[in-house]
Amino acid sequence: MPRDVRLLNTGSLLELSRRLRAAGGENIRQSMHRRIRRAAEPLRGDLQESIRGLDIRAPGRTTRRGGPSPTTRPLRATIADAIRISVRTGASPGATVWVDKGRLPPDLKNMPDVINDGRIRHPVFGNRRKWVTQWAQPPWWDTTVRRHTPRIEREVARVLDDVRRRLE
Repeated sequence: MPRDVRLLNTGSLLELSRRLRAAGGENIRQSMHRRIRRAAEPLRGDLQESIRGLDIRAPGRTTRRGGPSPTTRPLRATIADAIRISVRTGASPGATVWVDKGRLPPDLKNMPDVINDGRIRHPVFGNRRKWVTQWAQPPWWDTTVRRHTPRIEREVARVLDDVRRRLE
C-alpha cells in the first residue's frame, strides 16, 4: 500500500528550523528548502517511471482478443501525474513524496494501493456481472522507495550539516 514517504529527522530539522528563524537567514532557508526538494526529486521521477512501465496482465491470456481501452484516461499515466513532493522548513520541517488522491478521478482514488498490492480485480468494461483479476508486479511503490532511501538520507544529512555550518 503506497504511503507517504517522509524525509524526516525531526530532532535535527526542528533544532535547525528554530536556529534559522532566530538568525533570520531567509536565503539559507530557501537554499535548504531547494536542496531537500532536489534530494527528493529523483525518487519522484523514479516512482513515476516505475508506475508508467509497470506490467499489468491477466493470467492465462495467450492471444490478444481485446482492442484499445474504451476510456480516454490511461491508468498508469494518471497515477504517475498525481505523484507529488512537499517540502516544509517551518514548525514541522521535512519532505513528503505522496500520491495526491485529489488529482485522481473518483473511481481511481484507491488504485495506487490496489496496484501496489499486486492484485487488481475489476468489472470487464464496466459490466458489473463479469469480473476479471489482473496482476501487477508488486510492490512498485515500496521497492522504489527502499532503493532511494539511503541516498536521500545521505543527501539530507549533508544539507543539514552545510546549513548548520553556515549558522555557526
